[in-house]
Amino acid sequence: MPRFIIEDDFWSLFPHAKIGTVICQGIDNSIRDVEIYEKLLQEAEKEAHKFLSLEEFSSNPVISVWREAFQKFKTKKGARCSIEALLKRVKNGNHIGTINPLVDIYNSISLRYGLPCGGEDIDTFVGDIRLTQANGNEPFIPLGNDENASPYEGEIVYKDDDGAICRCWNWREALRTMLTENTKNAFLCIELIDETRSDEFHMALKALSDLVSHNLGGIVKIEVLDINNREITIFG
Repeated sequence: MPRFIIEDDFWSLFPHAKIGTVICQGIDNSIRDVEIYEKLLQEAEKEAHKFLSLEEFSSNPVISVWREAFQKFKTKKGARCSIEALLKRVKNGNHIGTINPLVDIYNSISLRYGLPCGGEDIDTFVGDIRLTQANGNEPFIPLGNDENASPYEGEIVYKDDDGAICRCWNWREALRTMLTENTKNAFLCIELIDETRSDEFHMALKALSDLVSHNLGGIVKIEVLDINNREITIFG
């Protein structure tokens, strides 16, 4: 069984971070009622405006905290946290379109709680998945592209034995491990670096778990990793 391991070189930069995982087994991610997910996203977009109370976009706390975090490791120019990308679209009045149920669900949670969420297909993993600093040689084909774009040495990445899975921590996902309508077993995560928002973080995890379970069935479990709990076994 694969493990999810957060390595020492990550904790050296972010000792107070928490990574919440929602492990989903035996779900049905095939599209059924698109209107349900369109409504879910539209409602989440409305809620997300509460995170944009300051006129200057980058000064809003849910954005500035991640801008500061991204300065602690080498990143690709222009790389931004996933929650910033979503909120920018909301601010500009661009609706978040549906992709597939799992992605729609985690995007809605991300918007509702102002936290980065992501997900991968467990059945595509090769060996263990690690959150760590890249060595710079990991293969990485980004979503929407077909050319290798390896991370920088020292960049925070999720990776397995076959290469990087997500670059710049939560900026860009890999084509190889993306969630699809055929995904049966999924690894979802929510990331926290602002210690003052721990309650919202746990509420977001519960809401994510409940939405998946209610809409997609299967077995769903929540695990939280921190500096004192650096590793879990993923079933799959």
